[in-house]
Amino acid sequence: MNKAQVAEFFARLAAANPHPETELESVNDYTLLVAVVLSAQATDAGVNKATRRLFAEVDTPAKMVALGEEGLKRHIKTIGLFNTKAKNVIALSEALIRDHGGEVPADRDALEELPGVGRKTANVVMNVAFGAETFAVDTHIFRVGNRTGLARGKTPLAVELKLEKAVPQPYRLHAHHWLILHGRYVCKARTPECWRCIVADLCAFKPKTPAPRLRKPVGAASEG
Repeated sequence: MNKAQVAEFFARLAAANPHPETELESVNDYTLLVAVVLSAQATDAGVNKATRRLFAEVDTPAKMVALGEEGLKRHIKTIGLFNTKAKNVIALSEALIRDHGGEVPADRDALEELPGVGRKTANVVMNVAFGAETFAVDTHIFRVGNRTGLARGKTPLAVELKLEKAVPQPYRLHAHHWLILHGRYVCKARTPECWRCIVADLCAFKPKTPAPRLRKPVGAASEG
C-alpha cells in the first residue's frame, strides 16, 4: 500500500469504530498486565471468564502474592499453560513490589524485564494503560499486516517496525486495536470474509473470498 491507501485504510476502520478498546477485562493497570500475560495462546473470552472472580478479589501485586501460586492456579486452570502462567504472575507481582513500589511501570523496557512479559505484552500495556502509540503484534495483526500488504514481515518485530513507519496520525494510538479486531472478526485466518470487508479494495489479498451464497457447493457438478 502507498501512503494514501494506508491513510484511507485506517480512516475507514476509524469511521466504523471510532473508539476501539481491548476486549480483555481489567479493573486497573495491574490487572490489565496480568490479563495480557494470561492471554498468550488463549482467547480473550476465555481469559475474561477465568479472571472476573479473580480480579474482584485480587487487584494488587500484594494481594496476588498473598493468594499464592496454588491459589491462582485454581482461578485460571481453564486457561492454557496455566501452570507456567501462574508461576510468572506471582513472580512478576513480587518484582513489582520489590522494584517498582507495587506499581506497573510506564516504561516498555522495564515491563519487558518482568517475568512472563514479552514485547507484545509490554506494547499492549503501554498502549492501553498509558496511551503510548505502540503496535502490539499478535497473530491477528501479523496476518492482517502480511495479507493486506499493509506491513509485510517474516517476524512480529518486522511487522511492528513496518507499522511504526507506515501508520500516520491521527490513527497511531488505536491502530493496533483496529487491526486486531479486523483480524479477529473479518480478516479471519482460514477464510477471510472479504465480501463484507470495508477495506477490501485497498487490500493486496487475492483472490477475494466471495459471499457464501455465491460459492459453489462442495461436490456440485460443473456446467458444460
